[in-house]
Amino acid sequence: MTSSTLTTPRGPGRVIRLAITALLIVWFTLPFLPLALWAFADGWSFPSPLPTAWGVQGIEDALGFGLLPGFARSVLLGLVVAAISTPLGALAARALTFGTVPFPRTISALLLAPIALPPFAAVLGVNVLLLRAYVPPVIGVVLVLVVLALPYTTFVMRTAYGAYDLSYEEEARLLGASRAQVLRRVHLPMISPALARAAFLAFLVAWSDYIVTVIVGGGELVTLPLIVAGAAAGLGNDAAVAVMSLGAVVPPVLLLIAVLAVRGSGRATAGRRRLSSAAPNIASSTSSSHPTTSGASA
Repeated sequence: MTSSTLTTPRGPGRVIRLAITALLIVWFTLPFLPLALWAFADGWSFPSPLPTAWGVQGIEDALGFGLLPGFARSVLLGLVVAAISTPLGALAARALTFGTVPFPRTISALLLAPIALPPFAAVLGVNVLLLRAYVPPVIGVVLVLVVLALPYTTFVMRTAYGAYDLSYEEEARLLGASRAQVLRRVHLPMISPALARAAFLAFLVAWSDYIVTVIVGGGELVTLPLIVAGAAAGLGNDAAVAVMSLGAVVPPVLLLIAVLAVRGSGRATAGRRRLSSAAPNIASSTSSSHPTTSGASA
């Protein structure tokens, strides 16, 4: 009997778990029901509880506002910020966890500073420095968003490194593995679930940003949040805003599913690693408790 069988809830526990899961799904999906109705509503007048006219005019208006280009820019911006801030956060977390940097508490406080400061005031101050340094607006947006995402990636990875066992790397080096092999075959597989979570948070920081893109970007980088805000400021754009809002939910949901899949595979890998490391000890204890035939006959 495996450990998963022992920990699987049965009877009333399973029913309660399914009920809680269903309630959570309803809780998170219920706010999107009005958006789904508005997206296909060509007319919706009070006091009708449902749209009075159905159609795809909202989709056509959303495409006219620049939904697809803004969507592509937002996805690209999120991927770039995640690709930069995730390894930087992993390096900072490893150094802070294993004590290879001086004054770790001060460094941790500095890493938390972007979260503690008011975003609008901080971005205005940074924008002045970027303008005086002649940094291109698009590069400035990426740099500022990386700084804002770095606290999340660092502390997610610091939690992972808190449970990380360096003996696996040491054992691999003793067996003749190079540093690159240790990184590729030991280190990265063990922290891959945490890397996925950190990248997911970094992507969300860039994907949902509005203030940095408006102030630092200066209109040169028009992302999906800017398009949605511009459409929502006008009258009669409810259907188009609903379509774009639903489109903004798709990448985070897909990434969340991917993160959960990586987390599940990481648990399975860790379980196999624990079983393989425990197998020699089990074999040695079994052989010591059962003497050989020759020894028994002697």
